[in-house]
Parts: sequence; C-alpha cells; structure tokens
Amino acid sequence: MTGLGGSGAAAPGDYVYFKSVVPLHKISIGSKLWRYYDFGPKAVQPLICIPGIAGTADVYYKQIMSLSMKGYRVISIDVPQVWNHQEWIHSFEKFLDSMNIHHVHIYGTSLGGFLAQIFAQQRPRRVKSLVLSNTFLETHKFAAAMPWSPVLNWTPSFLLKRYLLTGIQDGPHEPFIADSVDFVVGQVETLSREDLSSRLMLNVNVASVGPLSLPDCFITIMDTNDYSAVPQQLKDQVNERYPSARRAVLRTGGDFPFLSRPDEVTLYLQLHMRRVGVEPRPDLVQGFTRGGSSGSSNDYKDGNSFDDRPRDDGDRSSGGDDREVEPSVSGSHDSDEPIPTSILLANTVLGTDNSACHVSLLCS
Repeated sequence: MTGLGGSGAAAPGDYVYFKSVVPLHKISIGSKLWRYYDFGPKAVQPLICIPGIAGTADVYYKQIMSLSMKGYRVISIDVPQVWNHQEWIHSFEKFLDSMNIHHVHIYGTSLGGFLAQIFAQQRPRRVKSLVLSNTFLETHKFAAAMPWSPVLNWTPSFLLKRYLLTGIQDGPHEPFIADSVDFVVGQVETLSREDLSSRLMLNVNVASVGPLSLPDCFITIMDTNDYSAVPQQLKDQVNERYPSARRAVLRTGGDFPFLSRPDEVTLYLQLHMRRVGVEPRPDLVQGFTRGGSSGSSNDYKDGNSFDDRPRDDGDRSSGGDDREVEPSVSGSHDSDEPIPTSILLANTVLGTDNSACHVSLLCS
C-alpha cells in the first residue's frame, strides 16, 4: 500500500497491518452495495460504527483493533448510495437482516450520528443503545447553506470533494489531529461522485429526529470541545434533547477523535458497552483468524491474531495496544497509568448514578 486511499501520504503502519489482518466485506442487497468490516466474537451483540460524510468504514480501524482484542464485536460500515432518510432506514434494516443481526448498539459520528438516531426512532426494538459524537438533530441549517442541492446529481466529483473538505478546519493542528485529517482526506479521494452526492443529499434533505423510545441512560454523548464541522448550537441541541444521557467529553480531537484520540474514544466505547449490559468474550479472542471469525487455538499459535502484530514504538497510534489508558480531564493523548476496571471509574467518567439503567435492564 502506497498511500491513504489514493493520496500521496504514506499509510500509517498500524493501518497497513489492520488491512492485512481484517478482511473488507462487500455484499449487494437489492440495488445497494454494502462495504464493511466485521471483526470480533460473533456471540457478542455488535457495536456498529457509522461514519460522517467524509468517512468510510476504514476510519474506525483503531476501534476495531482495540475493541475486538477485548472481546467485543465491531462492525464498521460505509453508508451506501441512498438518497433519502427512509431509503436509509429500509436499506440498513435489510443489511442487518442479511447478517442475522437482531439487536445493535450504534456509534455514529456527525451525519452517522443523525442516521443512527432516525433509525432508532423508526426501528426502536432493534437499537439497544447509542453513542453520538459531534452530531445533530435536524438538517435545516445544512440545507440552507447549500442552495445548489437540486443540482447535486450533476455536480462534478472534484467540486463535491472541494465542498466537502472546506468543512474541515485548516491547520495548524496538533500533530495527531493533522494526521487524522490527512487520513480522512485520503479516504475522501476513494469516494465516487455518486457516493459523495448521496451523502451530501442525506445531509441536506430537510428532516429532524423525533422522540426516541430509548431511555437517555442508554445514550452516551461524546463530543470534542475544541472544534468540529458541526456548529456548537446543533451539538447543544443534542445535549438538551437527551438531558440524562451520559457525557464523555474530549477536550481536543477535532472532527475525527476516533483517529486523533483513539485511546480515549475506545475507552469510552468500552465503558458504554459495559454499562448497557454487553459482556465481552475475551476468551474467544485468541481464536481470531485472518478471516475475521473465530478459529482454533492453533490459529492463534500460528500468528494470525493481533497479539502477534509488530510493535512500532514510534507510532502515535495505540489502537492495537493491549493497554487501556484512562482519558484525562486535560485531554492529553498519552498516559502511562493503566485504567482501573472498577465500576467507580465508569460512574466517574460517564455519570454518577447507573441505578436507572440497572432498573431498565432488569425490566427489559
């Protein structure tokens, strides 16, 4: 691999390794092509990651590596070419049906968070919890900012990419944020004109999220405090809609904290999954083969697991590191202290009282 999805920059070493171990799946369901990664024990309810406009299934590779090693199943998807929100709901439901997945936990960022919410609104029995990051409740502001949306289908690819990338704040950035931007820009270069125009159409079709039947305590809101392409006013509306949701605040991280702050994002996801009752299966981790499914212990001994990956001390990424690092209040990227695994930490990071969720879990 010579670059990030077609860009001139060299791909990060951990991403190259990820691509060599985790298979990319492509399936056609009706007229829709789904591109996704599925890694981790199939016995565990999956966490499905839905990216924003500029993202692909690849942008969550650090979370796939880290969480699967801890015994969670992670599915990261590309949003297929759908042109309105009802089409998204029906297509996503068919995708889940094709994989025999009945209940899901969804991590959505930006547009992905909006799509996660409208799916949870329309299919409440299937969505067990949400993690929402730098997202919004309604698209009116984006529609008003794009008066030329009626001609999206005829707009050349290079103009769509230019428009898309103008939403990403220009430098100077901290190095790890700059790296995350470079990675996503490389992924944008891999998208076709139809991919870009359909995503932009989802972002500007006027719609809003209605009330969810999902209790607030099964929702975690994970926002960055420095900046993002989503206006702060829209992020505030999400916080106001779900007043009892858990808060996971990242002091810095920009638009793509899953790449720039992977340790902290992965920890918050792990705590969320633990809090909503998803039990990992680390006992099945040693059986992961290069095919992405459970294998025998011989596969593990033959070196086909993440534990045998090469270590690169100079790599900023710790997406594949077995250590769990506690996110600090100051938002620092690295920490030498291992995270305590007590319930107290989960209460401290994501809230002070889980009793309401415990009651809901017992009643469900």
